[in-house]
Amino acid sequence: MRISVVDVGSNTVRLMVADAEGGVPLPVHTAKWRLRLSEQVKPGGAVPEEAVERLVAAVEGANRTAARWGSSAPLAFATAVVRAAPNRREVLRTVRARTGVALCTLPGEVEAELTFLGARRWMGWRSGPLALLDIGGGSLEIAFGRGRLPDFVASLPLGAARLTHEFLDGGVDAPPPEQVRALRRRVRHQLRDVSARIRWEGPRTAVATSRTFQQLGRLCGAPPGRHGPFVERRMRCADLGEAADRLAALTAAERARLPGISAPRAAQSLAGAVVGHTAMKLTGLESVTLCPWAIREGVLLRHIEDGPAWWAEVTRHNDEATAAAPVPLRVASTSS
Repeated sequence: MRISVVDVGSNTVRLMVADAEGGVPLPVHTAKWRLRLSEQVKPGGAVPEEAVERLVAAVEGANRTAARWGSSAPLAFATAVVRAAPNRREVLRTVRARTGVALCTLPGEVEAELTFLGARRWMGWRSGPLALLDIGGGSLEIAFGRGRLPDFVASLPLGAARLTHEFLDGGVDAPPPEQVRALRRRVRHQLRDVSARIRWEGPRTAVATSRTFQQLGRLCGAPPGRHGPFVERRMRCADLGEAADRLAALTAAERARLPGISAPRAAQSLAGAVVGHTAMKLTGLESVTLCPWAIREGVLLRHIEDGPAWWAEVTRHNDEATAAAPVPLRVASTSS
């Protein structure tokens, strides 16, 4: 069986086509289309018409590519930038009407649950009680669990692109110290209760996912991507703190020349480093393993393990372009 997933993020639309052999999604083709929605959409703002046109073109291209690779209609979802937009319904309707792809949005807590599932499958049961950190453009997802799905999830408005707009004037120039201090205060305040829960749980293993963490990990000395996905990549909290101080002293153009930091993400790299370092420090995580599997793999795994009825329920709730959660195997609670 060949299946595919389309992930509409704050910077890119990503397609993964995979063979589901033995219950494992084995990638056969990946592609991406750069949108930079986070540069066109202010936090909580509407998606402008020009951006919607580019989104339609990207999703249409992903759908055609998936078909060429022998996949059925892709499982397509959009993350925080679209989810938080006041014109979300119109955006989803437009994409579906013009491409035939049933693009939907997922609540942040469900994104955390799916990302946790991907990380758990990658790390295996030997990792024991597992904590997860995932920094997106619009939100930070945190999860903890001892089994297949998490016991605790949280989605916080601490995405790297969002905070860059709110606190760092777009991130082009090196910010004055007071802006960085204000950013840290916001992150600490938002993380206070969640970090206390993670410390109380005492995870044996901690993982970090997302392009933001991958690039920061490379800056902190992790092996480059060309070494393949099976090379162990770890990042220490102390090293990330030093990296945040380094990034704060540079412009976006200067950051883009550093190892691992791509030009499209250079402006938001500082905010990502501040969020990641603060989250690790407050939760008591001295280091994290950088996990290559995340939400896209989690969606594919749920589809493989639970069957197509699970995703059909997601899209059924989105027929009127409303953001609705899929039916979970076990509800992840944010209460103790």
